[in-house]
Amino acid sequence: MALSEQEILSGLAELISTEMEIPAESISAEQTLTDDLKIDSLSMITIVYNAEEKFGVRIPDDEANKLVTVQDAVDYIKNNQA
Repeated sequence: MALSEQEILSGLAELISTEMEIPAESISAEQTLTDDLKIDSLSMITIVYNAEEKFGVRIPDDEANKLVTVQDAVDYIKNNQA
């Protein structure tokens, strides 16, 4: 069963929260991954890997590089769920 956009956002916020040590509830869909959330390339790799495991999707590097906002990541996961 495919997850809803809200479920994906919530799960992604948890992953970002764990990696970046910021409260999950302070993460919103509009925020940019690098500017607002200060996610560097190494942390991004960890978050992408954990998202692949959590949501059962494959996020190739070239696609991960296109993800600018939290919403971009949510949309990618939503559109690529098995």
